Amino acid sequence: MSDDRRTLLVVCQVYPPDPAAVGQHVADLAEHMAGIGWRVVVYASARGYDDPSRFYARWEQRNGVDVRRLPLSSFGKSSLAWRLIGGGLFLLQAVARGLFLGRVDRVLVSTSPPFAGIGGVLLSIMKRVPLIWWVMDINPDQMVVAGKVRAESIPVKVFDWINRQTLRRASTVVVLDKYMAKRIAAKEPVTGKLHIVPPWSPNESLGSQPGAGDAFRRAHGLEGKFVVMYSGNHALQHPLDTLLAAARSLAADPSVVFVFIGGGLGKAAVDWAVAEGVGNIVSFPFQPLADIGESLAAADVHVVTMGDEVVGIVHPSKIYGAMAVGRPILFFGPTESHAGDILRGRPFGKLVAHGDAGEAVTAIRQFGGLPPATRTAVGAAAAAYALAHFSKIKQVSRIAAIVEGG
Repeated sequence: MSDDRRTLLVVCQVYPPDPAAVGQHVADLAEHMAGIGWRVVVYASARGYDDPSRFYARWEQRNGVDVRRLPLSSFGKSSLAWRLIGGGLFLLQAVARGLFLGRVDRVLVSTSPPFAGIGGVLLSIMKRVPLIWWVMDINPDQMVVAGKVRAESIPVKVFDWINRQTLRRASTVVVLDKYMAKRIAAKEPVTGKLHIVPPWSPNESLGSQPGAGDAFRRAHGLEGKFVVMYSGNHALQHPLDTLLAAARSLAADPSVVFVFIGGGLGKAAVDWAVAEGVGNIVSFPFQPLADIGESLAAADVHVVTMGDEVVGIVHPSKIYGAMAVGRPILFFGPTESHAGDILRGRPFGKLVAHGDAGEAVTAIRQFGGLPPATRTAVGAAAAAYALAHFSKIKQVSRIAAIVEGG
């Protein structure tokens, strides 16, 4: 029996149950498109992105989406070389399989792997369909500022050429904030096809539910503590040095605990502090997707960080989950940034410059010293702002309309 539905082909190395944020947002869109009548086929990796020892089902119907996972597509993040090899093998398989998929009406690629755009270009040309490029971070810019490659090196020039070809071929380019839009526009003229759509939290309003976060606190001995939490990818582009210095300054205060959840190259500094015996720091791995909302709600204050040099290159996606569960936010990073724009002048956020551990301690004590009713009201203001400006249904619907328009 033939399937007359329009088909959206999505190429993204990560996809749930992998906890990577890119995959979660892609899944929200894919499931929405399936819900409005599209056939959606997703090519993703059969192994975990952060933890390649985790294996996922090679094929499944997941909430109406046809998910097909490819072997030898992720070897972890131990080195840049292994990440590139895994991404390259994934993309070769996705393009080869996509060519024989049958009817395709739209191709959507994100930035996982970072050079997925060239695969989208090939598929859109051979299938003669529009390409939507959903940019969630920008490389090689990210690798350059991290010091992994030189700006004038041949790989960087090749990568930039790939980006320009993708921008030229794409019928639509979606970015996450105005700073990213400016950086993309500097690479190639995109007038008329560039859209700014910030992401969202998958756990809207969870923090307003009675007892949200209590189970996580009980399970990990956090009852009665003031919990300062950093949850998500510990990327080097999100420096944690100032937060860790603040934790050391407050080590003698038994009422405050610093909770780090997730993984990434920056997690080594956290685990080193734990090994040193800094007793108010605890470290946990990524939580299962089904439990992320509960763990986020266990915080009293959430931390968001961004390196001064990566504005417009990466996006502070952690801020949406923090606001959605109704918690105050401590932001380490530049005032002129997307997170700075959201928090500046609002009661639920405090901005701290990198290196100013004293100001971080002051901010933590100020949040901790608020009367419970006041702290609840501050958190409610954060949740209300997130729902008004970054609601999941509103943002997903915006991108879905862009996809349908081609």
